[in-house]
Amino acid sequence: MSLKPITPDDAPSSPSPMRPPRASARHVDATYPLWFHLPGGIIFLVLFLVPTVLSFYFAFTRWTLFKATFIGFDNFALFFAEPGLIGSLKNTLVYGFLTSGLKVVLGMLLAVVLSSPIIARGYLRSVTFFPVLVSTVGVGLTFQVLLDPFHGMVNQVLSGITGRDGPGWLTDPNIALLSVVAIDVWKGIGLATLIYIAGIAAIPAEYFEAARVDGANSWQVFRRIILPLSFPATSTVIILSLIGGLRSFDLIWTTTQGGPGFASDVIASVIYKQYQAGFYGLSTAGNVILFIVVTVIVYPLSRWLNSKETVL
Repeated sequence: MSLKPITPDDAPSSPSPMRPPRASARHVDATYPLWFHLPGGIIFLVLFLVPTVLSFYFAFTRWTLFKATFIGFDNFALFFAEPGLIGSLKNTLVYGFLTSGLKVVLGMLLAVVLSSPIIARGYLRSVTFFPVLVSTVGVGLTFQVLLDPFHGMVNQVLSGITGRDGPGWLTDPNIALLSVVAIDVWKGIGLATLIYIAGIAAIPAEYFEAARVDGANSWQVFRRIILPLSFPATSTVIILSLIGGLRSFDLIWTTTQGGPGFASDVIASVIYKQYQAGFYGLSTAGNVILFIVVTVIVYPLSRWLNSKETVL
C-alpha cells in the first residue's frame, strides 16, 4: 500500500498515550528583566556588530596598524579590477553549491543507514564524525601528500591496479577545484550526518508504526516519512554548509593555494593574497564584498526553506 506524503494536517488529532499531550494554545506572556538580555546583547555587540561596522568603515580607507586614510570607493574599484576576480567568483559559487549539495545527499543517506539497527552502529557513527574534529590545516596537508601525482599513495594504488599513471588531483587545472571539493565533503560530512540523525530521531514513532501496519517498504518510508519530516534538518545542513562553502579558504589554501595558476582561486583566497601583500584596505573591501555575496544568496534561501518546513 503506497503512503501519502506527511503534511501538517496528518498530525494525530489526539495525544498518543506514549507521548505527553501538546501544550495549550493559550500563550503565556513572560516578561524578562533587562539584565537577563544584557549578556547576549553584549556578546552580539562585541563579537558581531562592532567588527561588522568597523570592517565597512575600513573598507573605504587605506589603513595600516597605525593610521587610516579615507579614499572612498577606490578599494572596491581596485578589487573589481583584479584579473582573476570573475574566475574566483565562479569558483566560489561552484565550490559552495557543490559541497553543500553533496553534504545534503550523502549526509541524509548515511544518517538513514546509521539510524537503522545495524551492527557496530555507535562505532560507525564515531568514524563518520571523526573528520570533523581534525584540524582543517592538518587535513589539507595530509591530502596534499596522499594526492601527490608522483609519490602519493592514491596514485600509487591506481597505478598498481590500472598500470597507468594517476591524474594530477591538485595540479591539474581541470580537476583541482573538484578535488578540494571532495576533501571538504569528506571532512564535513560527519556534521551533516549528525544533524540528520537528530532530525530522524525527532520523528514520532507513530508514523513508522503506521507505515509498518500499512505494509510500506523501506523506500516508501524514506520518501513519504523520513524525507518530508526531516526537512528542518535539511534546511540546517543546506544553510550551514553553503555559508561554509562560500566562505571557505583554509582548506583551499593548504592544498592548492588557489592554483595551479588561478584554477582553484575563490574570493576568500584572493582576499588573503591581498592581505598577505600588505593591502589591508583592499582585502577589507573584499571581505565586505564577500559578506554581501553570502547575504544575497543565503538570506532569501533561508526564508524560502523556512516557509517549506513541515510542522509536526
